Amino acid sequence: MTPLVENGRSPARHGGSAVLFSGCVVAGGAVEVVVGAMASVTGTVSFAAGEAQPEATNAIVRRAANRRIEARLPMRGSCALFDKRAAFLKYTRKVVYRRQMSPNGKGMRTFVVVWSGQFVSLVGTGLTAFALAIWVYQETGSATQLSLVLLASQGPQILFTPIAGALVDRWDRRWAMILSDAGAGLGTLAIALLLFTDSLEIWHLYVALSLSGIFQSFQWPAYSAATTLLVSKEQYGRAAGMVQMAEAIGQVIAPAVAGVLLAFGGLETVIFIDVASFLVAVGTLLAVRFPQAERSAAGAAGSGSLLSEARYGWTYIKERPGLLALLWYFASVNLVFGFVSVLAIPLILGFADEVTVGTVFSAAGVGMVLGSLVMSVWGGPKRRIYGVLGADVVLGLSLVLFGLTMSIPVVVAVAVVGFSVLPIANGSSQALWQAKVEPDVQGRVFAVRRVLAQAAGPVAILMAGPLADRVFEPLLQDDGALAGTVGDIVGVGPGRGIAFLFVILGGLSLVFTIIAYLYPRLRNVEDEIPDFDDLPGLDAAHQVASDVAS
Repeated sequence: MTPLVENGRSPARHGGSAVLFSGCVVAGGAVEVVVGAMASVTGTVSFAAGEAQPEATNAIVRRAANRRIEARLPMRGSCALFDKRAAFLKYTRKVVYRRQMSPNGKGMRTFVVVWSGQFVSLVGTGLTAFALAIWVYQETGSATQLSLVLLASQGPQILFTPIAGALVDRWDRRWAMILSDAGAGLGTLAIALLLFTDSLEIWHLYVALSLSGIFQSFQWPAYSAATTLLVSKEQYGRAAGMVQMAEAIGQVIAPAVAGVLLAFGGLETVIFIDVASFLVAVGTLLAVRFPQAERSAAGAAGSGSLLSEARYGWTYIKERPGLLALLWYFASVNLVFGFVSVLAIPLILGFADEVTVGTVFSAAGVGMVLGSLVMSVWGGPKRRIYGVLGADVVLGLSLVLFGLTMSIPVVVAVAVVGFSVLPIANGSSQALWQAKVEPDVQGRVFAVRRVLAQAAGPVAILMAGPLADRVFEPLLQDDGALAGTVGDIVGVGPGRGIAFLFVILGGLSLVFTIIAYLYPRLRNVEDEIPDFDDLPGLDAAHQVASDVAS
């Protein structure tokens, strides 16, 4: 045997990073990498044949943390460790990353603190959105004015999101979220002051909500990318479920609470509560710290001017066919369900009253909360793409059944089931993207995802009304062209043309899902695209090892 060390320890330097080893390697042996709490990377040797140095090994193990992470690296030949240093650094990078992101450490606790603040802010934002919509319609009596106010909020946010994503990758994600919450809060405070002085006019809302929308464009890319840094890969699904649970609870309780506050305290009370919720969100962010994303090869390739970095989000996705297919699949499904959000109310009113509409929407909200809770506890299936596709099959079938029935109990049950699987689809997709995309480019990549998801809504809104009013509804009136054929299945009369459209939309969703499953690049995306912490990055691994050694 040829010893690697003298007195049990020997620094093997590679580019300035010190890695300590004990013992020597013989044919058939393996190196165990133990990452301790003292941020030292120490190797111990196990043999298929021959002897190790137990005294040195035991001393090293005693110095390691109780919660240690081990990675086994096969080695061949006598003392071949130095010839395998690149592979060792790859493994070092992986185990160090997992140690830093351990859900048993501070990362998950930090995420829960941030999530709590964002949850409070989300509820406050929901209160203001509902209350302002009522105020605008009461003041103007115009649905057009209401639509323009909504467009003033969403339009700048969609347009600025790619730039915001690039800036998020340049900045500390925590400060990006603070900027987002503080800027949006100041816009809301300006509305409150104008309202308090009896000076608020509709055009003020256009300006204030546009500025707030620009600030809010930082929120989702920064929040998503920060979550990747705060929780372990195994917890991505649970974290996504928690985020969706906060959104679902906000959607359920905000309208009811806002209605009570409007009745007893007025719009001023609602808006000041929203401002206070922003302060809570900023306070929780100031109380924590986020780890920084390490430099990756993708990050280096995408560096440049701000506009080129914003474009790189699309370039990154386009170069990975599996992720590109997943993006377009979600865009098509979002377009389908954009129709649902517009036409669900007139469909239900075709055979029921306003109370039933409220009941169905409440049932959908309850379903989302339940599904989010399940996702938060479960974390989703191990094969995440199956979670996406399987949930979308249930959604497609729910749409078909929604169009075929006029039974109120069945419609309520379908709403609960259909919306309960929505968090599983979204959470599985989010976890997949977080695992595959390098953290230092997630801001701009996730911004592209956000833009396409948001853009599907306005497209569906523009198409839904004309298709329903001019095509499908006339076809299924009592004397319509399809009254004697399709009408025997879905019925005839008000709302049944929309019901037929729902059946078609559900069928399209199922077809899209089948095509997605049959496309190998998408079905095998988790196999063909490695997780970012499995990527062979010698420079990045060396940097992590240097940081750990120091």
